[in-house]
Amino acid sequence: MFKRSNWLHLRIHFSYFLLPIYLFALSISPNLSEAGLLGLFVILHLFIYPASNAYNSFYDKDEKSIGGLKNPPPVDKGLYWLAQLFDLIGLLIAFIYFPKNYTLLAMLLAYILASRAYSNPAIRLKKYPITSWLIAGFFQGAWVVWLVYIGLNDFPFANILKPHVLIPGLLASAILWGSYPMTQIYQHEEDAKRGDITLSIKLGIKGTFMFTGVFFGLASLGYVLYFNEYFNLNYGLVFLAAMSPVIIFFGKWFFKTLKDESNADYTNTMRLNWISATCLGGFFLYLFLHSTNILSVVGVY
Repeated sequence: MFKRSNWLHLRIHFSYFLLPIYLFALSISPNLSEAGLLGLFVILHLFIYPASNAYNSFYDKDEKSIGGLKNPPPVDKGLYWLAQLFDLIGLLIAFIYFPKNYTLLAMLLAYILASRAYSNPAIRLKKYPITSWLIAGFFQGAWVVWLVYIGLNDFPFANILKPHVLIPGLLASAILWGSYPMTQIYQHEEDAKRGDITLSIKLGIKGTFMFTGVFFGLASLGYVLYFNEYFNLNYGLVFLAAMSPVIIFFGKWFFKTLKDESNADYTNTMRLNWISATCLGGFFLYLFLHSTNILSVVGVY
């Protein structure tokens, strides 16, 4: 269970790509504590996300590149048990750090079950292009925003229906729904071999780029309108500026791929993921620090 190949399949560094969702959730939370911030970060990024990666790897048994792992080693039963262990540790930390917050525990368990349904052969959501797209984007986006909000504030679940909480969650999913097919663009052969007809396969390489471009544009408009309504329009303008490196790289990659589809590969996909996560994460960190006046409290301003 603890051999090096299994640890590689946890792909802990891949959690970086989901860090912006966590940072966005912080900016809408009225009650913040160091213990809560650290606890939820550790639970999600060091245990729940890696467990999901390992569980997915165990059932996919990929021979070619996967997210965060260019040359995945063969898997064995030990990887399955390592995923179980990491999920269990994540839940135990939540129980200790957030005593009596049973809503948080239930939401974490729901996330775990959804991620398992994605790849477990008994359900295998991954083979249904639209269903897997909707569920993956929803749980990694909106659900995590609401989960972090509930965890930090210990509010009832019904609070997520309030517009100032509901809308940020849906916007987080909108970004993921736009980018999700791009994460599949280099895996067409591997996915088709297993019978997983992903949304990217349905769209084709050119269609995947076009879909992501349109969806990202609509999502960006949604963010600008949200910031104008609940914060300040200046945040929307900063958001667009922060996303400019993503747009530039995406455009250049698209035109290169139109000339040669072999450019729709693992390396370029990971570059896009890294640029997107860095730009989004940087913006949401700025939003969190600036909108909550933390910088003023510590004397930066």
